[in-house]
Amino acid sequence: MKHNYSDAALILVDVQHDFIPGGALEVKEGDQIIPLINSFQGKFEHVIATQDFHPADHGSFAANHAGKNPYDQIDLFGLNQTLWPVHCVQGTKGAEFHPDLDQGRWEAIFQKGKNPEVDSYSGFFDNARRGATGLGDYLKEKGIRKVFVCGLALDYCVKFTALDAQSLGFETSLITDATLAVNINPEDGAKAIKEMAAAGIHILTSKDL
Repeated sequence: MKHNYSDAALILVDVQHDFIPGGALEVKEGDQIIPLINSFQGKFEHVIATQDFHPADHGSFAANHAGKNPYDQIDLFGLNQTLWPVHCVQGTKGAEFHPDLDQGRWEAIFQKGKNPEVDSYSGFFDNARRGATGLGDYLKEKGIRKVFVCGLALDYCVKFTALDAQSLGFETSLITDATLAVNINPEDGAKAIKEMAAAGIHILTSKDL
């Protein structure tokens, strides 16, 4: 596995201000993966980004539920929902991509989390699979058979993006040194990697590219 992958896409998940140190839902040291991601984007003919893009009234925000706190669990229209700090609100700096992230080779950005009634961790579908972002169809139209996933955060949006890619029939790889976990529980990141490996996703590092 070396050099250009003509039938592969690199999917960069949610490398946005609110997920890096100083952001509303920061991933510890989340900014440290950015130089690494920039270093291998050029190996891929297809580079695609996902962007968390919530309306201010999103149902996953603890602030929108009286008496609730971040990380409480609720039922949101029939799905178990972790409540989050307000983050990645449309039109705010928090929703923007980190400025150090090289966007020069990106061919598409797929936004998610726009429906206030359902959260959307995956870059492909919302959490209820009621709505699709169009990413799956886009990749298939491009003739892409393999996807490589990295970004933020490992235990949520990266994991569910990779699992959905695998379920849609793409040969899926996780680039472990180019992703980090929120780790609400300290073991969440390690558990996410085990779950992805069990689903048949290749677990590799940037040195394997």
